[in-house]
Amino acid sequence: MIPPKPPSRQGKGSVWRFLRDFRRDILSAQSDRLYRAWMAEFRGPFIHSFVCNDPELVDLILRKRPMDFPKSPRMAAGLEPLLGNSVFISNGETWRRQRRIIDPAFEGGRLRESFPAIWEAAMAGVARLAPLADGSEIDVEPQTSHIAADVIFRTLFSLPIEDDTAARVFAAFGEHQDAQPMVNLGALLPLPRWLRLHSRKTRRTATRIRGLIRTLLTERRKALAEGTAPDDLASKIMRTPDPQTGQTFSDAELIDEVATFFLAGHETSASALAWALYLLSTCPEWQERVAREAQSELRPEFACVRRLETARAVFREAMRLYPPVAMTVRQCGKNETLRDRRAPKGTQLVLSPWHIHRHERLWDNPDIFDPGRWETENGKACASTAYIPFSAGSRACPGAGFAMIEGPLILATIISAYQIEPGIKPPEPIMRLTLRSRSGIRLRLRPRKMGI
Repeated sequence: MIPPKPPSRQGKGSVWRFLRDFRRDILSAQSDRLYRAWMAEFRGPFIHSFVCNDPELVDLILRKRPMDFPKSPRMAAGLEPLLGNSVFISNGETWRRQRRIIDPAFEGGRLRESFPAIWEAAMAGVARLAPLADGSEIDVEPQTSHIAADVIFRTLFSLPIEDDTAARVFAAFGEHQDAQPMVNLGALLPLPRWLRLHSRKTRRTATRIRGLIRTLLTERRKALAEGTAPDDLASKIMRTPDPQTGQTFSDAELIDEVATFFLAGHETSASALAWALYLLSTCPEWQERVAREAQSELRPEFACVRRLETARAVFREAMRLYPPVAMTVRQCGKNETLRDRRAPKGTQLVLSPWHIHRHERLWDNPDIFDPGRWETENGKACASTAYIPFSAGSRACPGAGFAMIEGPLILATIISAYQIEPGIKPPEPIMRLTLRSRSGIRLRLRPRKMGI
C-alpha cells in the first residue's frame, strides 16, 4: 500500500515560488529532488541553507560533533512563545544543565513506574471511543490527541484529562496547534528578536497554556512542601538538582520544560498514533495481525510491552512514513566544508526525517507501508543510519523510550477493541507544530468481536 504524501515542487523553481509555497505548507514547498539528493543548497535573499540527507552528514551533525552544530535560532523563534528557552531549543551550557536535571526522570526504572498511568489512559481512551464506533466517519486526530494528553497529565501530574485544569490546557494546546507552524516565516527574515510576526492567536494561546502550567506547578510546589505530592515526573523534575551546581529549576524554567513535555510527549505521540491507525485502516492484513497479538498479549503489566512486537513494528513504520517532527534545523557554529561545499558560520542545516525516511537511495520501496521491513537486511541497516524520528546523538529526545512504550501499547489497545476502516477522503499531510493532516484523518470504527 502506498500512503498519501503531499505533492513536491518539481525541479529547482525560484526563491519566490518557494516562499509562496512555504506559507501554505513547508513540505509541498520542497523540491522532489530531495527524495534522491544527498545534499541540496538553497540561497535566498535572507538565508543560506543546506538540506542534509547523506547519512554520513547526519551522523556528523547529530552524533559526532553536535556542539559544533547548535539548534538554529530560526527554529527557536517559531517555538519561543510557548517553549521559552527550554531543552528543546536551547544550546551550549544551558542545554547541558537542563539535560543533567531532566535525564534522570526518564531512566529505565521510571518507565516501569509510568506504565500504570499509560495503561489507565489507554483504557479510558477505548471507553471514550465506544459511542463513536458505529461505522460513521470520525476525525481520529482529536481522539488520539485526547489519549496522548491524558497520558502526559497522568504521568506528569497524576491527573486524568478530566481534571478541570488539565482539560483547559488540552483545549488551549489544540488552538495553539492550529495557529502555530513549526517554523515561523518571520524567522527567515533578518528581523530583531522582538519582531517575529507571531499571530495574535499564537501569542494568546501560548500565554494561556503557560499560565495554566504555572497554576499546576504552584499547586505541586505546595504539595511538595507539605509532603503530600505524588512521586510522578513533575515531582521528580522539581526535586532533582543539577549534580554539578546543586541548583534545581526555577519556576520560569519549569514552565518552559513542562510546556516542552506537553509538546514533545503529547503532540508528537498523537500525530504518530493517528497516522498508525490510518495506515492500519488501509491494510486489513496488518490490522488483523496487531489485533490477534493484542488479544493474546495485552495485560496490565509492564512485561507485556516487550511482547507487542507487531504493534511496535507498525508504530515504527508509521513514524518512518509520517515522522511527527518532519524537519529540524541546525546551524554551523563555525566555517565548515560539507561534501566539498563551503558552509560558512551561521549556515542553516536542515535535517529532514520526512525526506531521509523516504529517500530512494537508502530504503527499499520507501513509499510503501511495510512493517515487515524492519526484519530485512535493508530495514536493519537503515534503522541505524537513516531513521531519526527522535533525532539522534546527545540531543536525541529523552522521552524516546517512553514513546516506544506508549505508542505500541495504545495502538494495540485500540485495535484490540475496534475494527477500523478508512474514510472516503484520504488524509493530506501538512507540517504544523507536528505532522498532521490538513483536514483531519477520517476513519470508521466498529466494535471488534473479541475486544478487550
